[in-house]
Amino acid sequence: MKFRALVLPLALALAWRADLFAAGPRVLPPGQLPADHRLEPLRDLDGYFPFVPPTSPEAWAKHAEQVRKRILVSQGLWPMPSKQPLNPVIHGRIEREGYSVEKVYFESGPGFYVTGNLYRPKNVVGKVPAVLFTHGHWADARLSESTDAELRNEIATGQERFEDGGKSRFQSMCVQLARMGCVVWQYDMLGDSDSQQISRELNHSFAKQRPEMNTTENWGLFSPQAEAHLQSTMGLQTWNSIRSLDFVLELPEVDSARVAVTGASGGGTQTLIVSAIDPRVTLSFPAVMVSTAMQGGCTCENASLLRIGTGNVEFAALFAPKPLGMTCANDWTKEMSTKGFPELKQLYTTLGAPGNVMLSRGEHFPHNYNAVSRSAFYTWLNRHFHLGQKEPVIERDYQRLTRAEMTVWDADHPAPAAADPALERELLHVWNEDAQDQLTELANQDQAKYREVVRAGWDVVLDGGLAEVGDVTWDMKNKEDKGDWIQMAGLLRNTAYHEELPAVFCYPKQWNGHTVLWLTAAGKAGLYGADGALRPEVQKLVNGGATVLGLDLLYQGEFLADGQEFKETPKVRNSREAGAYTFGYNPAVFVQRVQDVLTAVKYVRGHERSSKRISLVALDGTGPIGAAARAQAGNAFERAALHIGGFRFGNVLDLRSPDFLPGGAKYGDLPTLLELGSGELREAKVENDGPATVDWLLR
Repeated sequence: MKFRALVLPLALALAWRADLFAAGPRVLPPGQLPADHRLEPLRDLDGYFPFVPPTSPEAWAKHAEQVRKRILVSQGLWPMPSKQPLNPVIHGRIEREGYSVEKVYFESGPGFYVTGNLYRPKNVVGKVPAVLFTHGHWADARLSESTDAELRNEIATGQERFEDGGKSRFQSMCVQLARMGCVVWQYDMLGDSDSQQISRELNHSFAKQRPEMNTTENWGLFSPQAEAHLQSTMGLQTWNSIRSLDFVLELPEVDSARVAVTGASGGGTQTLIVSAIDPRVTLSFPAVMVSTAMQGGCTCENASLLRIGTGNVEFAALFAPKPLGMTCANDWTKEMSTKGFPELKQLYTTLGAPGNVMLSRGEHFPHNYNAVSRSAFYTWLNRHFHLGQKEPVIERDYQRLTRAEMTVWDADHPAPAAADPALERELLHVWNEDAQDQLTELANQDQAKYREVVRAGWDVVLDGGLAEVGDVTWDMKNKEDKGDWIQMAGLLRNTAYHEELPAVFCYPKQWNGHTVLWLTAAGKAGLYGADGALRPEVQKLVNGGATVLGLDLLYQGEFLADGQEFKETPKVRNSREAGAYTFGYNPAVFVQRVQDVLTAVKYVRGHERSSKRISLVALDGTGPIGAAARAQAGNAFERAALHIGGFRFGNVLDLRSPDFLPGGAKYGDLPTLLELGSGELREAKVENDGPATVDWLLR
C-alpha cells in the first residue's frame, strides 16, 4: 500500500485561524481539568529515580541498548563525532621515587584542548593498567590544596592520613596508583585548572540566556539552537573523556584489557557516563554519586533527553557484568545501601557475576573522595586487575608537586585564549557540520543504515513510537444523535501513563471504515464553527462516510482552565535558564502532544470496530506535530494532510515555546520527519497547490 502525504499551502491552513477557539461540546464540567498526571509539577533532578532489575539477561540486554542509545543521543554523540589526530604534547617530566609525572595537552577538537597530568610507573615490564581520574566540582581540583585548617580537620575525622600528601587528594590518588604499577591520566573538566577555553562560570554556573548567542547561525552553548542540535557542556566533557581513552590507549605500555575510570561527585557522573557508552572501560568506580535521589546539580551533569524515564543507578547498571564499585557518604547517596545497591546486586546476580559489584559505605563521611574511599578503590582495582598488592591497599605518603610543577602552560607552551566566545561558536559549528556530513555520506552510501541511525535518533528525541503507547480505553460522557451521524464525546485514557484526552467522535451511521484524525490549534473545538455546527469540510467527510475524531492535545481545549491560547511551556523550579534542567527529565510539550496523537491512533486501531483506513489532517500550527506522529506511527496512516508553513525546529528561539524540541534539528529537522513518515527516504517535496484536502482524503 502506498502511504501519501499532502503538505498544505499556507492560505488553506490560515483559513482556520478565524475560528481558532470556536465552541465545541465539552466532555468535563466547566472548570474541571482532565485527570492527567502531566498537569502535576514537573520532575526535576531532586526526584526519586529507582532502578527496576530485569527479569532475565535477554530482557536486560534489550533495555540496556535503549538506555545506552538515550545517553549517546543526549550527549550529541549519535552518530559519534569524527576523530581527528590528538596531536598530544607531553613535556615537563618530573621524576619521583617509583614513578614520574608529566604535563600533557591534546586536541579533542580543532584548537580545543584537554589538559592534565600523566603519572607513569618506573621500570615497566610488559603491559600495565591505565586509570582515568575524573574530578568533581572542587575549584582548581587538579592544582588545588587544602588549607592547614581543612587538612587538620580531615585528619582528625579520619578522612586523610598525612600532613603533607593529604593536602591534595587528587595527587594522592594518582601517586598511589602509579606506585601500584598503573598509568594514570588525571584530566581537567571544562572550566577547571588549565582548561579555561570554556569558562568555569559558563560550564558550571550558567544562569541566564545570552541574547547574542541565541541565533539561528553561529549559536552558543545553552541556547535553544544548541539544545535543538543536542550540544551541551556535558556532551563536550563526555567527548573529552572518550578522547582521553584514545590518548591513554595510544601509550605503548598500556594494557587495553585493563582500563579503569574513577571520579567523585561530578567526576562520578562523568565516570558513569563514559563507562556506560564506551566498551573499552573494563572497571568502573563512581564515588559519592550513584543514587536514587539527587542526580547531579551542575549544568555540566545535565543534558536534554538524558534522564527521561531513567537515572544514575540505571546508568551504573549499564556497566554490568564488568566490575563496578561505588562509595556513598553523608549526602544524597546515604541511602544507597537500601535504595539502589540491592537492585544492582540483583542485576549482577541475574547476569551471573554477583561478586563484580560492590558498595563501600561511608555515610559517616562528608561528600568527598577521602583516603578511606580511595583505599576501597585501590583494593577493588587490585583484586580485579591482579596487581599483587596486599589487601586492603593503604596509601603511603609522598612529596607533593607544586602548582608550577603541574600546570601544563608555560612560556614554551602558552595557554590558549580563555573564555573565548569565538571558539565556543566554532566548536558548535564544527560539531554540527561533522554530524550533518556523516549523515549525508551515510545516506549516499547505505540507505538502510542511514534510516536505522536517523530513526534511532528520532525515537529518543520523540520518546518512542506507537509500540510504546500503553493501553487506551474510552469513557463515553455524552452521546447525541445528529440525524445521519452520531456525536460521541468522552475521554481517551492512556491507562499505563495516567493520561486522559477529551475527544469527540463524529460517527456516520453509514460508516465506510475510514477514520480521519483532525488536529487544530483549538483541539476538538476546531471541528466546529462559531455557530456550533460542524465546519463544512468536516461535515463533508462525515457525509462521505468517514468518522472524524477531534481531540484536545495537552494544553489545548479543556486542558486550559482560562480558555486562553497556550504560549509558554512549564519549567522546573530551578531559576537557572538552562534547558537541560527541565528537558533532561521531562519530555517537551511538543513530544507529549505527539504522544497524544499516537494514543488516539492506538485506540482507533484497537477498537472492536477497528478502522480499515486512518487518515490525518493537521492544520494551523499542528502540522509539525502531525508530521512527527506520522513518522512514529509506522504504517498507521494511509494519508496525511499537514500544514507545515516552512516550520523548522532549528529556527525556534525560545526554550519556553510549545514548538521547542530538544534534538529537533539534529537529524534533518522537519524535512526528515516528513521523509520518515512517507515510508521511504528521499528529498521532501512541498506542494504549493493541489487538490482540496477533503476530496483528496475521500478518494
